[in-house]
Amino acid sequence: MHIQMSIKKGAEYLFESSWKKPYTDRGIRKISARYSKTAGIKTSISPRVLRNFLFAWMKKNNVDDVLIQPYSGHKHLDSLEKYNKLVSFSEAKKEYEKVIRKFPV
Repeated sequence: MHIQMSIKKGAEYLFESSWKKPYTDRGIRKISARYSKTAGIKTSISPRVLRNFLFAWMKKNNVDDVLIQPYSGHKHLDSLEKYNKLVSFSEAKKEYEKVIRKFPV
């Protein structure tokens, strides 16, 4: 939807300012920090964290690596394996949180 609206407005860049200039890395980080704060998220969420979350989410939802690869920028499918590890850690953490309360201490 964002891309279609941007095209209609004559945008040249995926994310651009009202002056029709691309946002800098620093600008994107500031925007991310502002939205994180508004959402009540206390830790910093960088564009890289969002990117990793997206690809891990796609893997978890069984999107084929061949479809993820062009968007990830990785040259080899093997490089997408790290996103499987992110999903595995996330799932393991949920299970850990669920059972640790039952641990007989």
